[in-house]
Order: sequence, then C-alpha cells, then structure tokens
Amino acid sequence: MNPASRTTAAAATAVVLATAGTLLTAVAPASAATSCASPVYQRQFYANTTFSGTPKKTDCDSAIDQNWGTGAPASGLPSNYFGVRWTVTRDFGSGGPFALAASGLDGIRVYLDGVRRIDLWKNTSTTVSKTANVTIPSGKHTLRVDYVNWTGGAKVKFGYTPRTSATVDNVKPLAPAGVSVAYDKATSKARLTWAKNKEMDLAGYRVYQRAEDSGVWHLVSGDVFNAGSFTHALPPTGAVYYYEVRAVDKAGNESAGSADQLVTTVDRTPPETPVLTATDHPLLGVDLLWDNVDEGGLRFDTYRAASPLGEWTKIGAGTGGSGILDGTAPFGKTSYYRVTVTDPAGNSVQSDILAFARPLPKPYLDNAGTNADETGVELRWTMAKHAPTQYRVYRQERFGGSTDWVQVICEPSDVSPVGDSYARYTCTDHSAVPQTEYWYRVTSVGDDGTESQPSQVIGAGLYDRTPPPAVTGLHHTSTEYGTVLEWDASPASDLASYRVWRATSARDTSTHELIATVPAGTTRYVDVQVPDDQNWVYFVDAMDTANNSLYTVSGSPADEVADVSVNEFYLTPNSAPPNTAAWTLSGKTDGTGKAALSWTCAVGCATNGFHVYRWDRATEQYVRLTDVPLAADARGYTDPATPTATTSYYVISAVAADGSEAFSGLAPVVVPPSGT
Repeated sequence: MNPASRTTAAAATAVVLATAGTLLTAVAPASAATSCASPVYQRQFYANTTFSGTPKKTDCDSAIDQNWGTGAPASGLPSNYFGVRWTVTRDFGSGGPFALAASGLDGIRVYLDGVRRIDLWKNTSTTVSKTANVTIPSGKHTLRVDYVNWTGGAKVKFGYTPRTSATVDNVKPLAPAGVSVAYDKATSKARLTWAKNKEMDLAGYRVYQRAEDSGVWHLVSGDVFNAGSFTHALPPTGAVYYYEVRAVDKAGNESAGSADQLVTTVDRTPPETPVLTATDHPLLGVDLLWDNVDEGGLRFDTYRAASPLGEWTKIGAGTGGSGILDGTAPFGKTSYYRVTVTDPAGNSVQSDILAFARPLPKPYLDNAGTNADETGVELRWTMAKHAPTQYRVYRQERFGGSTDWVQVICEPSDVSPVGDSYARYTCTDHSAVPQTEYWYRVTSVGDDGTESQPSQVIGAGLYDRTPPPAVTGLHHTSTEYGTVLEWDASPASDLASYRVWRATSARDTSTHELIATVPAGTTRYVDVQVPDDQNWVYFVDAMDTANNSLYTVSGSPADEVADVSVNEFYLTPNSAPPNTAAWTLSGKTDGTGKAALSWTCAVGCATNGFHVYRWDRATEQYVRLTDVPLAADARGYTDPATPTATTSYYVISAVAADGSEAFSGLAPVVVPPSGT
C-alpha cells in the first residue's frame, strides 16, 4: 500500500510495474504527480467530503487498499471529514464479465464510465462491503472510486478482476496485434513476435500454420503458452506457409486469428533421383526416359559417353518433359548415359549411369518390284541417317526354288534424305530372271563386318510393265444398224486383246463404259444399237499378255488411247400415232434376223384383237402388216419381211368392237447384216 504520509522523495522518481496475478500493480511516487500511467490510479485528497475545491494533494497509487486509522491520510488534511478520489482509465481489451469489489469504513462509491455501480455511502463504525458483477465492453474505460471519512477510523479497499469461469465468460479475446515474422535461411526457422494483449484474463497464445495451397490451419505451438514470441523449425523445401497467432483467455475462449504472416522457406531439398531407361528405335534413335515429370520447373541435362568414366558429352538440355531422343547414338556399340536434374532453387541430383548396347539397325524394306526400264528388281528401304551405310541383300526363289538365302550384288545406288532423321536407299538386282518370283531381305553391316537382324521379307519379280503402243488408224462408219469401228493391227508381239470403250464425253471418265473385248487378230467391232442421233466417243486400247495397256497406265483413255468421235444417224420416225393403248410393246431380233415383237398389259386390257404396223421411211407412213386383226389373246408377232442392215420401228393397235384402234408406243428393232 502507499499511505501518502510515508512516501519518500526518492520513490517519486520512478514508477515500478510488477505482475500480481492477472492485475498490473505499481509502486507510485507519493509526490503530487499530475498524471499516472495506466493502470496506476491518480489519487486526489480533499479536505472535505464533497470533493469540492482544489485537491490538497495529488499522487499515484498502484492499488486501493488503505487503513489510516484515526489519523489524517496526508499532511495538511484533517483526521475527520476528508475525501479521497481514485481515477484510472485503462484498456480492457475485448472486455467481458468483471467483478467490482469494495469495502471500508464510512462512504464508498464506485463509478464505471460515470455510471455508479457500488453505493455504500453512510457513516458507519463497522466495515461494509459489496461486490458488483458487471460486463465491461471492449476498449478503454474509466473507473472512479470516491471515499469519504466523516468520523472515527478510516480504511478503504477496492479491486476489479475478470470473471474467468467458462459458464460466465464467453467473450473471445482480441486477436493479437503487431504480429511479424522473421525467417532465418541458415537455420530454416521462422520466429513470430507480437504485441502483448490488453486482456486482463489472458491465459496465453496459440500459433497456427497452413500451407499456401491449403485452407486448413494446424496448431504448431502445442498448448497455450504465455510469451510474446514463437520459433518454428521448417523443412527447407521451398514451400510457402502462412502463420497466425490467436489469444486464449482463462475461460478457454480463443480469439480470431491475427493478420496472416507469409513465410517462403529456402529450398535445399534436391529433386527426386531420376530412374533412367532406354529403348532403341532404329529409324529414330535411342529413346531415353525418366520419371520426374510430376515436379514442375525442373531442368534436365542429359549426357552420353563411350565409357562409364567419361568423357561426357551433353546431348540434351531443357525443362519439363520426361525424356529425350538421342538421334546420334552409335549403332553396334555400348553408350553410357546419365541425366542431371536441377530444380529452380539450384538443387540438383544425378541419376545412376545407364549402359545401353545399341544393336545394328534392321533395315525397313518397304518396296520392291520391277525397275522402270525392266532390267532388274528394284529394292527400297529406309534407315536412320546415322546408321551404317553398308548393306547386304539376300534372295531366294519364291515358288519351287531353293529355300536357301543367296546374297546378290545390289549396291545402293541412290540415297535420298527424308526429313531430318531418315534416309531412303535404293538398289537394283540385275541378276533376277524375268517372270520369276523372289523373296528379298536386307541386313546392315557394321564396321567390324557384323550383320544386323534381317529386314522383313518382301516378294518381287522381274515383270513386263510396258503397255503396247497406242492403236492407230481408228475410224468409224455410221450405219442404220449401229457404228462400225475399224483400226490397224497392233505391232505388239505379246498382244492379247483389244478393249473397246464407249463414253458420252472423252474427258468425263465417269461416263466411260467397257463394251467389248476383242481378241488379237481382230481389228473390227460393230456397236449394234438403235441410231438416234446420239453423240458417242469410242476408244480402242491394246492389251498385252501381262495385262498392260495404256488405259491401265494412264487411268483414262482420253489422253493416250486411240479415240474417235461418232454422230449416229437419226432414224426415229417423224410422227407417231397417239399412245392411247393400255398395251406396252417391245421388240428384238430372233435367231433368223427377223423382228420378234411382244406386248403386255396390266389394266384396261379388253380388246377384240390386234393389228401390227411398221414405219416406212420412204413413204413416211405406218404400213399395216396384218390383213385381219390378230386374236385377242395374241401376245406376239414375228415380221417375216423384216428389213436387214437397218433399224425398223413398230407399233401395235388394240382393236375395239366397233373397229376403232388404240395405239401403243414405238418399239425399235435393229437387224444388222448377216454375220455382223
């Protein structure tokens, strides 16, 4: 306690703060200070009980707990009828439930922010006391305690304490302020510091952490601790974390989190050691693969050496991916590979050394056949550009010959690059016997004479691929029974036949129609059909015994095959009776060169008989061929006087009971000359 009459001058030079439970107390100087640092009270002494006039003395008091007995409380004051006023303004943090306890002899009044909370205001000879439970809002508030002594002994005591029972206090503390973090790269430790909370019922703090890509906070400080800093060790992986500090009061209430504090750890963790594998692609190179594709931002440097001891040559560098293709790996030798993986922080790790024996490449034989000048069998194969350039070609007869593979002289005479990776080789086996089928295969040969596995087998032979020359002398004769084509005999010694094509347009191959195949030795063909002023283009193509022809080479006879343009006669009658009969007429030649007519009917077929008519071009009239009507059940008629080497047009009439006739449509019949 600080009785005013016992304060020394030396004590007035400083205020010393100490912790007593959860309350801050102070030893204040007894001199007449005009202000006191919270939570120390400012104490004022009055020589009256109405607190009027100027205080006789003002000083600081760390606690209200005085017993002056019957004496005066301070020099210059009376022993009776005096008043003492204590005032303090302090920060109550988040506030909450508090107990205000007062006791003493004579009058005591307690005010919170000017509102009276305790009133024990009467002259007593015995000690009176009272406790008021109040809820103090957050922030700063002012307490004032007024004490008066009228007569007799003088003593007073007052205190305010938080109520910390969990059943009473449900007010969360304020979140800690002034939080900052410092990260030590050398030790990979994060040290958090913060300002002490203003809570009077503070139990301590908890520190939480979450990863940058997570919304879940994890307690890293353990249970509640009462300190203003916390140090946390982190793995040096380059990961990013957030921290926050939360205050906890004695009732167990936890505050909201402080402002998040970002920590980016130093990365000293090397990437995962890659596992290197290799696969040979003869046309492309050695395909090197590793298994670090899930880690981002990695750099891969790939090296190759002829010995596990070096010298190492970098053959690839880059970020991302899961491997590279070594297109220059030597064939027929063992190469040694390693890959170094470096992360963005500069940490690196090296794979184990991989020994890979690359076999000699097997050629890819993709084509074989008679060469352009038909002097041999041409073979083609594809290889990697860095493959050996020496090859051996083997052959065996395909049907009925020896099953032994025999090496033949077939040196590559043409090497054509294909892009950046391939080369195509060509050689010709001039020892092939014409019209003989062979199997072929190819091997590559290393510097030491060793051979690769053989290529796939492909069949080929030396065959005639030259078509006969174009037909000459092609001309035509238009007749009343069709078109007569004639041409010169082909000089080809291996001629097999002629093919005759017909089209409505020389250029439109969709109209081309193969109408006849004429044996060798025949140079004439008659296209027997109704001449009706149609325009036709005819083609005649010579074909040899190997099925070669200009048409099969060009795919279109219009460019290289003999052709002739034909305009047929116009023999269609210039008039015809109205087609009113229910009967449909058709005609053809019989085996003796006579016109054989037939007719059919579906509905409306009642008739008493039929007459047959033929068009006479000389008189331009229809001549009736029947003297009397044919029977009603007649369904055909053969013209015994059918004209030959011409086309005749016929109609029939259905004869009614009254003799009237209903006519069919025209039916042409072509009768070529005998032997055509």
